[in-house]
Amino acid sequence: MSSGTTGQWRGWRAATEAALYGPGGFYRRPEGPAGHFRTSVHASALFAQAVARLLGRVDDALGRPATLGFVDMAAGRGELAAGVLAALPADVAARTRAYAVEVADRPDGLDHRIEWSAEPPRGITGLLFANEWLDNVPLEVAEVDPAGVPRRVLVREDGEERLGEPVAGAQARWLERWWPLPTEQGLRAEIGLTRDEAWALAVASVDGGLAVAVDYAHTADARPLFGTLTGFREGRETAPVPDGSCDITAHVALDACALPGARLLPQRDALRALGIVGARPPLTLASTDPSAYVRALASAGEAAELTAAGGLGDFGWLLQPVGIVDPLDRPL
Repeated sequence: MSSGTTGQWRGWRAATEAALYGPGGFYRRPEGPAGHFRTSVHASALFAQAVARLLGRVDDALGRPATLGFVDMAAGRGELAAGVLAALPADVAARTRAYAVEVADRPDGLDHRIEWSAEPPRGITGLLFANEWLDNVPLEVAEVDPAGVPRRVLVREDGEERLGEPVAGAQARWLERWWPLPTEQGLRAEIGLTRDEAWALAVASVDGGLAVAVDYAHTADARPLFGTLTGFREGRETAPVPDGSCDITAHVALDACALPGARLLPQRDALRALGIVGARPPLTLASTDPSAYVRALASAGEAAELTAAGGLGDFGWLLQPVGIVDPLDRPL
């Protein structure tokens, strides 16, 4: 790493916070996240339909309350919230109060039923859904120095790095518990304490129902040796430079975020439990109803992408029930 002497040296947490969410930050740009990377929400309307089915299960588990809440955390431009409302049965949609939580300004033309806010509402009864939110919650990065000591990584706005002080306190305890680093020089870890705290606050905003986090993830038995910090710009992976020009992301230690009663499972399993199976339509349909066959074939392709091994299907789902039984723990 460079030992450059110009520019301000900061930990990755502060540098990422400014680059993503500060004035002129990446997530305040008008094109929104969809202009730079493709999430499950953008891949297919089937994803919103599956989330709508999940909201329906939560509704049933809650006894069909007069007001059913749906919170879309890190909402981008509100695509998921709009898709869920469109997919709900009319009677459920009429009782649903939808919220999009995002730091950027409300986009023009968004469904008027969706409330826009920079913070999640408190005391909702329903479903809080955080798709690719936690990977953008800024965190500190640690690297092992030549003496075998994990030190905080400092970074300048141009992306140059150097080692700072040894990791200490709560961050050191988090590393020891969730991502213990061997003493080999150059090994890195991302200290997920800020993600744990952010997720606990999000879950605390739900009085009853379910909170779900969906993200790139790893667990304690398979932490990457050199971390996962990276950037995305205009659809391509790039160096994570904290100057506001690119997304800065790191995979999430979802097992560390999990509160008592939570469950972790791959996206492919979660979506299949919600009816997204990717089965090809029967060939006989091609002769009896060619248009329906083409539509069904396209839907199967989209479902296959959402559940594919080595791709979106490998995303982790963290399900945190609040006062109800896990709604995915039963068949359709």
